[in-house]
Formats: sequence, structure tokens, C-alpha cells
Amino acid sequence: MVLDEAQLNAVLNANTHDPFSILGLHPHRKNSLRLDAFLPDARRAVAIPDDDSLQPLNLERVHPDGFFETIIENSSELFRYRLWIENHNGDEREFYDPYQFEPVLTDFELHLLGEGKNYEVYKTLGCQPQEIDGVEGYCFAVWAPNAERVSVVGDFNAWDGRRSMMRCRGDSGIWEIFLPELVEGDNYKYEIRTKSGDLLEKSDPFAVRSELRPKTGSVVHELADYNWSDGEWMKKRSQTDHQRSPINAYEVHLQSWRRSADGEMLGYRELAYQLVDYLEDMNYTHVELMPILEHPLDESWGYQVTGFYAPTSRLGDPEDFMYFVDYLHQHGFGVLLDWVPGHFPKDDHGLARFDGTCLYEYPDPRKGHHPDWGTCIFNYSRNEVRNFLVGNALYWLDRYHVDGLRVDAVASMLYLDYSREEGEWVPNKYGGRENLEAISFLQQFNEVVHDRFPGALTIAEESTDWGGVTRPVYAGGLGFDFKWNMGWMHDSLDYLSKDPVHRKYHHNNITFMLYYAFHENFMLVLSHDEVVHMKNSLLNKMPGDGWQQFANLRLLYGFQTAHPGKQLLFMGGEIAQRQEWRHNQSLDWHLLGHESHSKLQDYVAELNSFYLDNEMLWRFDPEGDSFRWIDFTDSENSVVSFLRQLPGSNEHLLFVFNFIPVVRADYRVGVPTNTSYVEVFNSDASDYWGSGLINEGELYPEEQNWHGEQCSLRLTLPPLAWIALKPKK
Repeated sequence: MVLDEAQLNAVLNANTHDPFSILGLHPHRKNSLRLDAFLPDARRAVAIPDDDSLQPLNLERVHPDGFFETIIENSSELFRYRLWIENHNGDEREFYDPYQFEPVLTDFELHLLGEGKNYEVYKTLGCQPQEIDGVEGYCFAVWAPNAERVSVVGDFNAWDGRRSMMRCRGDSGIWEIFLPELVEGDNYKYEIRTKSGDLLEKSDPFAVRSELRPKTGSVVHELADYNWSDGEWMKKRSQTDHQRSPINAYEVHLQSWRRSADGEMLGYRELAYQLVDYLEDMNYTHVELMPILEHPLDESWGYQVTGFYAPTSRLGDPEDFMYFVDYLHQHGFGVLLDWVPGHFPKDDHGLARFDGTCLYEYPDPRKGHHPDWGTCIFNYSRNEVRNFLVGNALYWLDRYHVDGLRVDAVASMLYLDYSREEGEWVPNKYGGRENLEAISFLQQFNEVVHDRFPGALTIAEESTDWGGVTRPVYAGGLGFDFKWNMGWMHDSLDYLSKDPVHRKYHHNNITFMLYYAFHENFMLVLSHDEVVHMKNSLLNKMPGDGWQQFANLRLLYGFQTAHPGKQLLFMGGEIAQRQEWRHNQSLDWHLLGHESHSKLQDYVAELNSFYLDNEMLWRFDPEGDSFRWIDFTDSENSVVSFLRQLPGSNEHLLFVFNFIPVVRADYRVGVPTNTSYVEVFNSDASDYWGSGLINEGELYPEEQNWHGEQCSLRLTLPPLAWIALKPKK
């Protein structure tokens, strides 16, 4: 045997960062070559050159554990070869030896990764289909700078970490290997030997497909060159000014929106067909999906992600999700994804202590541990971590054509003291509580997304009064397109959950929000967070008997529609689901057998249509003069009135809300014109299970100054209801 004992043991013990210097074909003495192979299954082994002019070479077993070697005399030119082996059970196999191939990743790619600017990192790291000199296979590459050794283990090598040890690419921290002739669908992980000698098995951070839980492996999968049919949608999207366009999103948890008769989850394709039909009936513009990135625990709802680059295998394969997005686009609906760059779980197979050290997370638990969720917080100071996350955002926009990302829990990223007591957090270099690195990351994310994908949306779930969330980065902001208006949601729900007799004492709850309505580009949300954890369903938050509960819910949805800001409603709200949302079963669609619930669904569909048909409700959302109070002071009667208008014109809608169960006859409201008005929407209509008290025909103003307007209307205000009136042209 030519190899010394240290080299042999490095292979047998799987303890080398450079197996390519030992295994494969190498120059030996003058004018000779040495070929070494580790083949623990083999009884016999032969190297068969691709060049037919060269003779097959018998390899000698030089160690009982399966180490083979041969010396090739009178030859100094390396050649491509296959290994033929006969196993101990008599089976034969022939394959290309991976240790004869040169590195795949270029020095420039490694340089960009180190700088954090390889924005197409999803085309570089992970399991990538590759062809080298006519040999097809997959290149595996993973970042693990503190590992002693990294191997690919999987179905194809009996999960033996000695067989496919990777080469370390210098100080880049990247390990790689090209494995020829793998079979799509093979499961794999990375086996990592830490500096302390521990062995870890980790899923591929860049895997595009994962095993179905409770299994945790990654899956060899080549993303199909999908034949997209949404070209018209994508072109239109890139030219759309979303600030001045209608956005009415339906928030959906795909695993529980609708299930089969036996309670099983539907797949991406079946969901696409059913969801499109429903979105068309209900007049929504977008669907926002709770996280469909791979996650091990159903109860996390997808917010504790272990597979950032893989759509969950619960509902199908990656191409099935591509079809889902494509189908929705073809029918005119946008697809927004919940995205979770704020934290990740501590599952053994995931990112936590990936190479035995705090690699993706901050090492100091005062920054790196999330006390609310028991998760790890990404280390935004590391270029490679930022590259992982920014590349992930671009991946979903590029490979899956999604229309935008709603970033979860932004506040937890921005503040170092989020959910921490004094002494439990580390101030920034200026002594402040702001996470400067996270701020910089969010700005980078927004700049790169908007530069590379014009028309793609970024939306922040940010629950504090942080200034400039939707201000451009160049102006000192974070650069998001929209921010969830959590203040509107909390104040509205708090107000409407009170008994109407007490509402006059809390009138400020429904008027204060207009003081800041134009400080950011807001999205008004009634999300999943409001109907879980003993908070009650939206319907059961409402006071009064059954009829009053439905009337109050109609008030809530009407107030949302009339208020400046884009719209979002969580599934189940449109059918007035009574129970809290449950992630493990379908919505209570049987409720539509009751008139109250079916008419509420009709109401939401017509309200959505009303929103789309009246551009004053969305075209000038960013501009304060699209809204004008008529009267916000009538707390005694719990009535508010205001205009939504097209700036620079006389076109407007007059909204009047009566928040108590009392009919107001001859209620006078000031109007800006003496043109006759007609009632164009009334939440008390009998079609919506209301009492049917409407203002019929044309309503003519009186020339009596009221609410600072020269004219006024005398109206009948139905109980617990709102009306919208429009002047006749």
C-alpha cells in the first residue's frame, strides 16, 4: 500500500477536510499514477477507463474495511474512469468515481458568497444538477466553516459518512462534491463532524424538496423547467403601481382551508382549482398564504421553518406549487407568501448550531435566543447569513413567480429588547435598543427585491410605532411597500367588542386611527392572530344576541372597507365562523346551511365588489385628501360620517356608521354638494340578514349648513349598520 497510515485512517475514520488528496486518481512516482478508492461493499473492484484504448485496471484490496488501490506504471496522464464493483452478495454495480472530478464552484462565486452578494445563491449552494464532461450528476455545496469534516449521506451510500466526504474550499467555509448518476427522489443529509468530534446530521439549508414529516431528510430534486403560462400577468404586475391599485387579500392556511371528505389535506393542484373558484365568487384580488415553507411541526402553522427553500411536502412537490401559482395568475389573482426571516427553530436537523457552532444564529443568547418562541435569531451581521435570507426571498420570486412577501414579526427583528427585561439584552454600539444589523438587512432585502423584481410587494407585520417602515431606503426608511396596521385592528376590535351602550365612552377608538392613517402605506388586517389562543372568533367577539353579532360583524367589515388602506381578511371570517380557527381541520363550511352565515358570505362578496368598483376607496390611499371627516364628534349617538373622494374632483362617497342598535330617523349629515344622493350600499339590507331598513330613491339635500358644509341630508340610520351614498352626476 502506498498511502501512509495517517491517510488511511483519515478515510476509514471519516476525518479529513480534503479527501480528494487521498482518494481518486493522482500522479505517483515519475511516469506513474495511483488510484485509491474506498468501497466498503465491494469484494472485487475494477477501474474502467472511458478511453477504450486503455485497459481495465484491477484494484487490490489493501484494507479489510474496503480500501482498494492500484498503481498504473508508465502513465502520467489522468483519465476519466468508472468503477465496477461486485458486492459480497454477488450484486454488480458500475459508476463514476466522484473523487476524479475537479471543483465545481468558481473562486468568484465563493468571493461573492463571502461578501454576501451572491443573490442567486440558490443556483450555487445546495443540491444542484450538473453535467461535467458529459457526466450528469448533482453538485452538493454547503457552508460549514467550523466543521472538521462534512459528508453527503443518503440512500445512495447507505448513510455512511465515509463514502462521500466533501472537499473544503479554503477559507470560504464552503464544502462541495459532485456525485454522478444520482437518482431523483433519493433522500440525503449532511453528516458534519464538529471540532469537538461530535457527529451531526443536518438537512440541506438549500434543499428544494424535503421528506414528508415526521421524516426530516432532504430530497434530491431537479426543479423542472416549468412551462409558465402567466406571462401576461407578470408583465402587468411589473407595470402596476400597487399604491394606487386595489388590494383585497384573502389570508389562507392551505392545510386547513378545505379538506377532503375523510379529513385529509388537499394537494396544491386541487387547492388551486377550488381556491380560484372561491376567489372569483368572493371578488378578492390576492391570496396571502400562511407559510408554506417546509416545517416539521403542524402546530407551528409554518412559522418555525426548517426548509427555507422547499415548499412543504404535505401538499405536493415543488412543481405542484408552481402550478398553483401559475393557475392563480392565469385567473387574475396575486399570490403573497408569509416569510419568516426573524427566527428559526432549534430542531436537531435544522440550522441551529449547524456546524457545531452558532453559525446562522447570534452566539450570545441575549441576541440569539427568542424568549417568546424558544427559537434562534438569525445573525444579521454575517454576510453569509444575509446572503442566505436575501437569496431566499429572491428564490421565491424567481422560481415560483410569487407576487410578494409578507415579512413576519418585523418588530422582533428591529428591537434588541423585544420581549426582554432589563439585563436580558445587549445594547447596540451606540447604547440603543435598535438592532442596527437587522435594520440594515431589511433595507438590503427591500432594495434588492424591488430592483430585481419590479412590481413585487414587500409587506411588514410591524406592531410598533417605528417610523418610516414604508419610506424608501434612500430616505432613511426600511423600504417596505406596505405595513400591517395593527393599531387600526386593535382599536376597531376593542371598540366593537364592547356593549353598544358603552361605546360612546370609547368613541376615540374609531376616530384616533385617522390621525396616523397616512403616516405609512397601510394594509388593514383582520388576520389569523385574532381568532386563536382563546381570543374568540370574530363573530363571537361581537356583543349582543345572534342578530346583533352579525350586524356588528357587518359593521366591522364595512368600516375596514371604507377606511383608507389596503385590505386583508383571514379565511373563515367571511362565513362568520363561530369557533376559533383550528389548524388541523377544515373550516366549518357546513355553517353555510344557515341563512345568517350564507347571507354574511353574500355580504362580504358584495362588499368586496363594492371596494373594487369604487376607485376612491383605493386609488389615492397614500394621499390624505382622499379622506375627509364630516363628523367624528357625535360620541353621544355613536355615529361617525366621512367622505372618501377623488382629489381634484367632486366624485365622492359619503359613509355614515351607526354603532348602536337604535334607529336614527331624520339624522342630519352635512354634504359638500346640493346634488341629489342615492344610497349605494346598506349593511342592514335584508339580503344580508339585516332588518331591511334602507333609504329609498333619490335623497335631496337641504340648503342648511351642517357639519361645516353648506348643505345637509336627512337620513334614516338603520341599527348597528352603515350606509354609503353617492351623489348623482
